[in-house]
Amino acid sequence: MRSQFSKSNTHWLLMLTTAFAVFSTASSYAQTKSASEGIDEYRAMLADGNPAELFEAKGEELWKKARGPKNASLEKCDLGQGPGVVKGAFVTLPRFFADTKKVQDLESRLMTCMEELQGIAAADIIKTPFNKGEQNNMASLVAYISAESRGMAFNLPNQHAQEKEMYAVGKSLFFMRAGPYDFSCATCHGSDGKRIRLQDLPNITKNEGAGKGFGAWPAYRVSNSQLWGMQFRLNDCYRQQRFPEPIYGSDATIALSTFMGVTAKGAKSIAPALKR
Repeated sequence: MRSQFSKSNTHWLLMLTTAFAVFSTASSYAQTKSASEGIDEYRAMLADGNPAELFEAKGEELWKKARGPKNASLEKCDLGQGPGVVKGAFVTLPRFFADTKKVQDLESRLMTCMEELQGIAAADIIKTPFNKGEQNNMASLVAYISAESRGMAFNLPNQHAQEKEMYAVGKSLFFMRAGPYDFSCATCHGSDGKRIRLQDLPNITKNEGAGKGFGAWPAYRVSNSQLWGMQFRLNDCYRQQRFPEPIYGSDATIALSTFMGVTAKGAKSIAPALKR
């Protein structure tokens, strides 16, 4: 009996020792990993099944589908590369368009095309809440169009006087401090090594950081199961700073995008990306 009892004790002791060793190794490994590495692993696990692909498919369908009062598709829309050309357009926006005599980003340019080609009033899109009605369709369209330039380098034109002006205004807005907390965009994105909770914040004043920050939107937000375009992203930034939220497609948001996009020159687009 004593012999059997001793063997049993030895068996359990070995199991406990092994479990403790495994736990200690795992704990030590976890401690050596940074929070950002853990988030990167989490994103990598989800990346193969990025739900943004569903928005891309819907966006392609919307691009080719006859809709609106004029019962027309968007296949004649000029995004800067010629009527109907989608590939490569995203990485050159915002840019100046001669027909509107304005610098436009992807979403404001799509509103122009939807109004002129399909008869869908831009004013109605602007006043529609995000993720509702035509705003939901807009999210799918930007997902499709950005995906067609995935892996391509940003190369925004910055020669026209209005493009240069938009860049200068965007830079000023980026550093402008205001609101109840005296925040600016640069408060979070103007220097290295910052983060909110476990989220690293790219330094958008530098080429690499601008590439990571600007080059990932539109993106699918895992936390709320939504596809956000750049207009939505900037709107939420203003909200978090306790600023008045900007009008959809406003010159202010396009100027900020111009500043970020020009700074990101040469960085490769990964949009639509996956975000927490």
